[in-house]
Amino acid sequence: MKVTRLSSGISIRRTIADGTGQQVAAVKEIIQDVRDNGDQAMFRYAEKWDGAKLSSLRVTEEEIAQAVERFDRQLLEDLTEAAANIRRYHDSQQQKGYQLDHDDGSYLAQRVTAIESAGLYVPGGTAAYPSSVLMNVIPAQVAGVSRIVLISPPGKDGTLSDGVLASAHILGITEVYKSGGAQAIAALAYGTQSIAPVDKITGPGNIFVALAKRQVNGDVAIDMIAGPSEIAIIADDSAYADEVAADLLSQAEHDPMASAVLLTTSEKLADAVSKEIERQLASLPREAIASPAMKNHGMIYLGETIEELITAANQLAPEHLEIMTEDAEAVAEKIRHAGAIFIGRFSSEPIGDYFAGTNHVLPTNSTARFSSALSVYDFIKRTSIIRYSEQAWQNNKEKIARLARLEGLEGHARAVESRSWEKGNQS
Repeated sequence: MKVTRLSSGISIRRTIADGTGQQVAAVKEIIQDVRDNGDQAMFRYAEKWDGAKLSSLRVTEEEIAQAVERFDRQLLEDLTEAAANIRRYHDSQQQKGYQLDHDDGSYLAQRVTAIESAGLYVPGGTAAYPSSVLMNVIPAQVAGVSRIVLISPPGKDGTLSDGVLASAHILGITEVYKSGGAQAIAALAYGTQSIAPVDKITGPGNIFVALAKRQVNGDVAIDMIAGPSEIAIIADDSAYADEVAADLLSQAEHDPMASAVLLTTSEKLADAVSKEIERQLASLPREAIASPAMKNHGMIYLGETIEELITAANQLAPEHLEIMTEDAEAVAEKIRHAGAIFIGRFSSEPIGDYFAGTNHVLPTNSTARFSSALSVYDFIKRTSIIRYSEQAWQNNKEKIARLARLEGLEGHARAVESRSWEKGNQS
């Protein structure tokens, strides 16, 4: 890994999903094709991109049952326990709204309601992600979304991963479709003969999924435009090089564009981690993915003090931030910008990916400066409610009219002034 001094400045790599002109044009064409031709376009793209000849987009209940029957019993138990942990964490995010009552009989309120439908994209391709099913579905269920749709790319045999279908079964999701890429996003946004459109689309994907989400945003809601995975680790002499290296590689194996950054005060640790990376890469099954990620987007920064490392971490605002220092809790208190913070050597990042209960759909590209993890809040709406009594209107109508006229909006002023007590009491 490359080693540099923090005094030389820190490089923030932002991989925004802008895409090439050719990619953007291709996505626009696919979206329009799905809007015009519905299922037939979906079947064509399944054969073209996934090598799957489909006669139906929907996964049958029989297919789900067969996948569950084939699935390893221990893994099914593990996923079920993980789902319980995730649900417990997200249950705490439920909101009930409120009402503010006034002496004059008026009140103001906020009503919290779930969106009606959500389409949750589960990536395929180089790996299947049952955990993504849990992380996207559970907050939507806790929020109270009445229609939850899963969509995921099929294999060449026209089926979805047993793990993905087993996760859907655990959560009671039966509306599942076989499709990936930009066409899947288009179908969720605009509908086809088989797929009714949804109100919000969530879930990560490749560059074509990201570009499609950006294109349909506004016609439907989306969660975020996710970039390649990121991890940063703050560590001092107390950290173990083999553990640091393993955690850096845990994210590098996601994508050749993934970034892995070590921030440390220890030259000894920096050297040991570099050697460990090379040693562990040699036996990593996804070495072909992780190696270019570490070569092109891996970095070790050396700082003089822990405070320097904290400043650098806040500047990076990484998706995942691990803290392996003597007083990890104190360091964590000073972190303002990170998608998720993992405190101490036993809090390895994959614990959050799979089992702890927090959500692993996190902001990337330094957007943790202003964005948050996927949550129940992403699946609810807050509606303002205003009920003015006659007395409240009488007390405030002149003030409101004056403010309206200040802005040159005479119609607003007249609307408030048009009421009268006499009108409501005529016999």
